[in-house]
Amino acid sequence: MSGWLGCGSEEAVKRADGYYKEGIANLESDRQKAFVSFQKAIQENPLHRDAHYSIGHIYAEQRKYPQAEEEFRTVLRITPENSEAYTYLGTVLASQDRWQEAISAYRRALSNPLYATPDVAWYNLGLALAHEGDMPGAAQAFEDALLVTPPNVPTAQVHLELGRAYYRLGYDMKARESLLRVATLDKGGRFAAEANQLLERLRP
Repeated sequence: MSGWLGCGSEEAVKRADGYYKEGIANLESDRQKAFVSFQKAIQENPLHRDAHYSIGHIYAEQRKYPQAEEEFRTVLRITPENSEAYTYLGTVLASQDRWQEAISAYRRALSNPLYATPDVAWYNLGLALAHEGDMPGAAQAFEDALLVTPPNVPTAQVHLELGRAYYRLGYDMKARESLLRVATLDKGGRFAAEANQLLERLRP
């Protein structure tokens, strides 16, 4: 691991940043070209956390979850309080059916008071807890996600999952309130359609 010590000269660090910016510029139009640029950035500076994160993102989108997991764990070795990396790691772990590990990763993300988009972790934590059968915990996580302003997860999407959690808990009145909010927020959309299906089950 000698590459981790003394991450190279200032020139190498600058070259790495250049390759990283090149990768970001190509990320939408040419994923493979972007991937190569991120790899070059890491060759110049093995501690380039953003390049590791971006490679992890590409691997995750390709469903290469073990490789994505390794990249996000590398980011966390470089910056141990990186909440975005913990949240993405949680999603990658959940995609591998490692739900308890995912829950731990989301909680680590949320332990950082400076996390800029905590509703993303709250929402994903809610999904993971619901999958594991902890419906009170899931409902609380979705409620906490709704407290974040401005929202980063569509409010209708969170209300849909909250309504689903309330429904499974037997809180029919609360479930109805949340699901009606979805119908208002997402008129004619996919979330509204799912909410209406659940509302049908709630109607006496």
